[in-house]
Amino acid sequence: MALDDLLAQGIAELGLSVPAATQHRMRDYLKLIEKWNRTFSLTAIRSPEDMLRRHLLDSLAISPYVSARFVLDVGSGAGLPGIPLAMMWPQSRITLLDSNQKKAAFMRQAIIELGLANATVVCDRIETWRSEAGFDLIVSRAFSDLPKFIEAAGRLCAADGVMAAMKGAYPDDELARMPPGFAVERVVSLSIPGLNEARHLVLLKPVVH
Repeated sequence: MALDDLLAQGIAELGLSVPAATQHRMRDYLKLIEKWNRTFSLTAIRSPEDMLRRHLLDSLAISPYVSARFVLDVGSGAGLPGIPLAMMWPQSRITLLDSNQKKAAFMRQAIIELGLANATVVCDRIETWRSEAGFDLIVSRAFSDLPKFIEAAGRLCAADGVMAAMKGAYPDDELARMPPGFAVERVVSLSIPGLNEARHLVLLKPVVH
């Protein structure tokens, strides 16, 4: 099956409604990753079909469970899940943060080529980066375990915001080591089209005293 058809089918299986123009833009994003990957090793995944399932559809799978005006993607790498979310949510402002200069350069180029006016890139460490305003949603896909995620980025979460950690298997051990200040709102089991692997989304809320 052609990649465009796989993308359309995957989006349908996720129960999402994505305009054809946005789907085309998503396909262009995958092509950019493929192109840069030859030089910069953005991802160990090389097959376009695997990139589609493991990167793009994996990122889109969280969109029914979270929504926000101001979003921070911590450890964004090649722009995942931040760039797919920026395409899905044109009214949101997405900040893509990664300390790797080559990955930050890729994301900046991707934003330009994809015409994503609602996304910006910050090349810095989350532990030292400062923001004047809190974020409604802070998401991480492969940044760290839950305690480290909260320790590093929790201060940037708005009082009524959400921290969303994308995980593989159900993270029992990490949930048992949760630091104070945040509580688990829910853990969502995700099904990624074409991928027979466990995926979970952990949603955390600040504890208001």
